[in-house]
Amino acid sequence: MASSETGLKPEPSGRSFFACMRASFCLSPLRRIRRDIFNSVGGRTLPRRPHVDNRKKDTLREHAPRPATARGLRFVAPSVLQAQETCSLRERRRGVKVRTLRQTMAERRRADLRVDPEDRPQRATGGERRGGAQLSRRRWQRRLVRIALLTLPPIGDLTMAARRPSVTVLGADGSVIATYGDLFGEPLRLRDLPAYLPAAVIATEDRRFYHHFGIDPIGLARAAYVNYRAGRIVQGGSTISQQLAKNLFLAPDRTLTRKVQEALLALWLEHKFTKDQLLEIYLNRVYLGAGTYGIDAAAHRYFDKSAREVTLYEAAVIAGLLKAPTRFSPARDSERAAQRAAQVLAIMVGAGYITEAQAAVATRQKFQLAVAARMRPGSRYFADWIYDQSGGYVGGDSAGSDLVVVTTLDPRLQAAAETAIATTLRAGEKADVEQAALVAMSPDGAVRAMVGGRSYGESQFNRSTQALRQPGSAFKPFVYLAALERGIMPSDRFVDQPIRIGNWQPRNYEGTYRGEITLTGVENVIAVAHRLGITSELTRDASLALGTSEVSLLDLTTAYCAFASGGFAALPYGIVEIRDSRGAVLYHRAGDGGSRVVSPELAGTMNDLLSGVLSRGTGRAAALDRPAAGKTGTTQDFHDAWFIGYTADLVAGVWLGNDDNAPMKHVTGGTLPARTWHSFMVAATQGMLAGLLHSIFGGGDSRAPSPRRDILSPRPPPNNW
Repeated sequence: MASSETGLKPEPSGRSFFACMRASFCLSPLRRIRRDIFNSVGGRTLPRRPHVDNRKKDTLREHAPRPATARGLRFVAPSVLQAQETCSLRERRRGVKVRTLRQTMAERRRADLRVDPEDRPQRATGGERRGGAQLSRRRWQRRLVRIALLTLPPIGDLTMAARRPSVTVLGADGSVIATYGDLFGEPLRLRDLPAYLPAAVIATEDRRFYHHFGIDPIGLARAAYVNYRAGRIVQGGSTISQQLAKNLFLAPDRTLTRKVQEALLALWLEHKFTKDQLLEIYLNRVYLGAGTYGIDAAAHRYFDKSAREVTLYEAAVIAGLLKAPTRFSPARDSERAAQRAAQVLAIMVGAGYITEAQAAVATRQKFQLAVAARMRPGSRYFADWIYDQSGGYVGGDSAGSDLVVVTTLDPRLQAAAETAIATTLRAGEKADVEQAALVAMSPDGAVRAMVGGRSYGESQFNRSTQALRQPGSAFKPFVYLAALERGIMPSDRFVDQPIRIGNWQPRNYEGTYRGEITLTGVENVIAVAHRLGITSELTRDASLALGTSEVSLLDLTTAYCAFASGGFAALPYGIVEIRDSRGAVLYHRAGDGGSRVVSPELAGTMNDLLSGVLSRGTGRAAALDRPAAGKTGTTQDFHDAWFIGYTADLVAGVWLGNDDNAPMKHVTGGTLPARTWHSFMVAATQGMLAGLLHSIFGGGDSRAPSPRRDILSPRPPPNNW
């Protein structure tokens, strides 16, 4: 590395010795070795073996000249190599069978029986055995090198990087939620970087980088000694050139052939590029965790800045990632990353790149790790949902390019949702509650928070969007609305008494009947449910009114948005804008929301009915200090428990249950789900002005009529219902 570019001071070492070695050995290593391989496998310059008449091959095999032993014996069984030499190249190409080692040894034993015991050959002396073993080792070494060269991968343009397109998912505030694919930063030259950044890499990975020819015998010997003293592998001997060869061309197989290929490619790289060029390629291509490749991508990912601007301590953190990118990632474990950075600083002091005073000052900068982008694990459920949709919004020339997706997720609400779910699951252990999910959205369908389960690390299955469960009584608002649209009023009375339809007798989870009550159920509610946002298939039978058809939490929460908005449909969405890596906008959401699906009068009636659930019904545990409404839901034998509720500004749904559909211990929608909803909504609405729900008695936010077509179904006469 030129001092004018980086200010580094290479170690004074035996440069002349290795320079001579490089000049004598590496002027054209691959060309010379490949020529030897060509000669050895049948090239035009291959020396021909002595011709042997095919008719005499058997005689020659049995009576080939044999060397005499120390005792003058004239008969010695031929070795495998001697047997192979009796076959001409033409015979080998025709597939003539060559004597195997087992056949040769058997013949030797038979020959020993025919010779006088006193004239039997003596065993080879120790020197002869050692000489033969060394010859055999040299042959196998040459063969291994030839195999490695013949199986080398194609060496293409080093500027072309085969990688997966990256997708960066941002929250509504611009913070990074998740990244997918391979993230590459801006290719940087050494002169663009602070001197201590490449110095940190050289000090930790290859201190003799500027003094070896691609392979460092001294480094290998030092690593072997250290590993021998430790009794395990604690230090590697690979140079930066070898690591670059492995990263660019080879698979991560831990085989001897791959190590030979790595060494040969390192020699080729050293012959083709200067040391500074090799270091630049390495710094711009090395993997540094969290899907980042190169120091610039890592600096942006962990510190939200360019690699040009990192501090000495941040440079130590990046260099420390090379040993184990996932283990020492500051986004995963900041304490472990800090410990590794301290080790890197100590190594830099020992190598003479910085002073102890500079290391002490840098150590006090470790709190700057707090600026690294940190992603909440629970937000990955939402990010996966967005990632699965993002491909459908772009196409053409943009397909396969890096994307930045701006979403509707509110990190503050997401944190409140994760906290509420975690608290509930801890409290629900005694009640056999193993899983929970929560979705929160604006009345227009913009998803603000999503928790798909207990732990994303344990299970990536999103119970908010993918799970279909019976909603129980949480489905009844659609029954109420269908009845209201057909002239049934809340004041109409019905008798709650046992009824049997065929072999089926419905009942509530309490198993009691209350006599004369108001409306509780009707048929033909499927059209209303689908109109409000339920997308799953609903069964057409009498049990539909009790919520026996399976729905997702996302669909059920979306359907309640029509009540919160005063009668307008909502479509759940999370993508606001998509940009490419250059900042060009590929997609931007536009529109004023859904069309009206419920009349203002009936929307106000539904809000009045559902607000009573919180004030005097089964959802009293969810009551807030502001206007709110909702509905509880409990399925048979306590398999599922729900609470879906809303204010004028936010709609949220909570589900509790078990993946194996095991029953919980008397958990109903009015207990843990209602308390979870209350806990989340208190934190989510903190600082918000209390809005009024649209009511039949007046008040509330009545949105202007939508310019879209009104899709209210005509109300049939009451006697036709």
